[in-house]
Amino acid sequence: MLSAGVLALLLVGLMTGGARAAEDGPAVRVSEEQAGTGGTVTVSGTGWRADTLLMLLICGRADPSRGVVGGTNSCANADGRAVTTDAEGRFSRRLPVVEPPVPCPCVVHAATATGPKAQADTEFQVAGHAVEPLPAEPAGGRLSVLTDTTLDGSGGLLTWFGAPPARTLVFTVGNVGTEAVKDPVFELGASHGVFAPKWEEQQWQGTIRAGKKARIELPVELAAGAHGDYTVSLKYSGRILAEQPWDVGRPWGVTLFWVLVCVVVPAAVFRVGMAVVDRVAPKHRRPLRDRLRAPFPLRLPLPFPARLAGRRPGRTPSAPPSAPPSPAPSPSTTLPWFTPDSVPHTASGTAGGLSAPHEDPSTFPTFGKGPP
Repeated sequence: MLSAGVLALLLVGLMTGGARAAEDGPAVRVSEEQAGTGGTVTVSGTGWRADTLLMLLICGRADPSRGVVGGTNSCANADGRAVTTDAEGRFSRRLPVVEPPVPCPCVVHAATATGPKAQADTEFQVAGHAVEPLPAEPAGGRLSVLTDTTLDGSGGLLTWFGAPPARTLVFTVGNVGTEAVKDPVFELGASHGVFAPKWEEQQWQGTIRAGKKARIELPVELAAGAHGDYTVSLKYSGRILAEQPWDVGRPWGVTLFWVLVCVVVPAAVFRVGMAVVDRVAPKHRRPLRDRLRAPFPLRLPLPFPARLAGRRPGRTPSAPPSAPPSPAPSPSTTLPWFTPDSVPHTASGTAGGLSAPHEDPSTFPTFGKGPP
């Protein structure tokens, strides 16, 4: 009975510890609090979402209570490591020790690379690296986001054809400090995938008194042709206040434009080529497009008399409308190279067109002499 009670207490303790870890949120720890450049440390974490991709970095000018003051620009990004949590939200990964681009105090920074944002820091000292105090926090007013951020607006016809997508980031902030904040300067950045956001400063005109709140609207614009999953981040005084996902649709108008270009341009070039061929072709020939549409006509040879009459095969000359039709030649018409007196005679005394003419010396003309 005693052992059963001990086991029950242990189970309750484990369950309570797991629930407390889940309530506390994601956490990260290192196997050693200090290491020199060139070494490695084991980084482990609990309380993260299951099957989530994380990025592990060594960052300078940071503190777990304030976070990374300079953002990821203060981290050794080139020597970071990626790790995926298991089904229970835990991970373990070895991380090389390198010097960050800014002085310490340093931390090991873990943050999600995809999906909803989550991050955690733990203290770590890079042996031999310079150490400087953190910049002082601005005295007086402090802003905090009180409501969820939203992206107002929608895309239009130009966005469908590749124009830069634009939205308005709307949120409500409250001044939790002791002094008023006048004309605060926010930083907006849009990140895509695992790439870090590019920050741009935007100043809001107005004054937020201590204990008061205000509704802020800041324009956000992406590059032309951007599409996919983006994350819009809001930062103030070096601290990230909120992050808002943005699913940007693909500009299908650009795709449609190129499809039409690939279809219309070849068709236009073909028609221009056909017009050029028809222009340079001989005039007595039919246009090439007509000869391509129908087969060539069958041309039969004409009889011999038609060729003697001077008619070309395939074409029949047409007489002018005003000229009367010429009479058909009779079979008895003499040929042009014969005269009535020189028609050849056969032995029977009849004319024959099939025998060669006989030469009669008495019929030869004489030149320069009188009669014999």
